[in-house]
Amino acid sequence: QVQLVESGGGLVQAGGSLRLSCAASERSYAMGWFRQAPGKERGFVAAINWGGGRTFYADSVKGRFTISRDNAKNTVYLQMNSLKPEDTAVYYCAARPYNIALLTREYDYWGQGTQVTVSS
Repeated sequence: QVQLVESGGGLVQAGGSLRLSCAASERSYAMGWFRQAPGKERGFVAAINWGGGRTFYADSVKGRFTISRDNAKNTVYLQMNSLKPEDTAVYYCAARPYNIALLTREYDYWGQGTQVTVSS
């Protein structure tokens, strides 16, 4: 059972930046970030494979968010720049011991989530 702990959420003004971190209790193959706004389903944000050489992003965050990982620390990051009010959501880290994936149902392990609020 992989334990995932997110951190780095908070309140920021539109146009600002935040960096989320997700620490895993053990090495996982592929990791992703998802988000869920009030009244909406949890949706894909970004994903990265084990080596860090393959990444995928939702169209809504391309060019603004960057996913990366430090395997020595079992940690994945989400750098979020040029934040918009519509980025407000609870952000979840997820892991799966397989290839990179984009769907929530393809991930086996989830963190507890961290709130990101972007004010206008």
